[in-house]
Amino acid sequence: MNENRPSPITSTVDFQAEGKAHGFLKLPYSHDESAWSNIMIPITVVKNGEGPTALLTGANHGDEYEGPVALHRLAQELEPTHITGTVIIVPAMNYPAFKAGTRTSPIDKGNMNRLFPGRPDGSVTEKIADYFQRFLLPLADYVVDIHAGGKTLDFVPFAAAHILRNKEQQGRCHAAMEAFGAPYSMVLLEMDAVGMYDTAAEEMGKVFVSTELGGGGSSTARSNAIAWRGVRNILVHAGILLDEMDGHDSIRLDMPDAACFITSESNGLFEICVDLGEAVEEGQLIARIHDAERTGTAPTEYRAKRSGILAARHFPGQIKIGDSLAVIAEIVE
Repeated sequence: MNENRPSPITSTVDFQAEGKAHGFLKLPYSHDESAWSNIMIPITVVKNGEGPTALLTGANHGDEYEGPVALHRLAQELEPTHITGTVIIVPAMNYPAFKAGTRTSPIDKGNMNRLFPGRPDGSVTEKIADYFQRFLLPLADYVVDIHAGGKTLDFVPFAAAHILRNKEQQGRCHAAMEAFGAPYSMVLLEMDAVGMYDTAAEEMGKVFVSTELGGGGSSTARSNAIAWRGVRNILVHAGILLDEMDGHDSIRLDMPDAACFITSESNGLFEICVDLGEAVEEGQLIARIHDAERTGTAPTEYRAKRSGILAARHFPGQIKIGDSLAVIAEIVE
């Protein structure tokens, strides 16, 4: 059984030691350029006495940058005297993908957020997922995973939580989501939650918060500021960081069903007709897709299947059949 197999990953930091330590998660990886090499995943642990533990991660997908920016800054600035408890910081969870600037790992094409619980005897990405599943998640009370849209999507900036069967746990997750203080707070509907880091943390009973803070394969001064404020607010909310909450109003959003998603059924030149955050009405034109192979052909039109706001959109100027074209979310009064 996998749970009885040792992980090939070792940590150069002691999770129980008082103080502050920077180090690595070392994963042996033999390849053409270095026979006895290791993938060195940066990690910081800050601990001061007894108290809750927060596990903070970025670059679950390697082309999403608000998490790495905020968490590298936090790893530099956070000191043991600032906290009561423990903060575990992993700025780039799927480190090979982060180094390559790609959503998935260039080594095995592994999508970290679809491979949990992972395998200690699997691919590189599965081994990393297994280490988080068996060794890091069990340490945590609060788990924050900072996402953005990467190269292919763009979002209004929101913190997110899910509908859970355990309503007491759901309440704690939603309270932490609101404490994050993003401009929007989304009760998120996943198209497929199997294998997600979110699901792994929630099934362990953790307080889990995710985000989508922009997109396009880069970050902005605004999105970086939202991430920085949010991780600090979560730590204050958890009773770990000895500071005051940086409160900001957040608009509550909901995704009640699959009608929120608009999927492209054609290939071509993508013309968005509504900007992110704008109000839309059911039946309103959202986008056109033009046949880029010839002129004089009428474009395919895509219309909203519900009223709300445009919460997400396809980012590149060209689109393929099956791509998510747009997401409409409802404002919760």
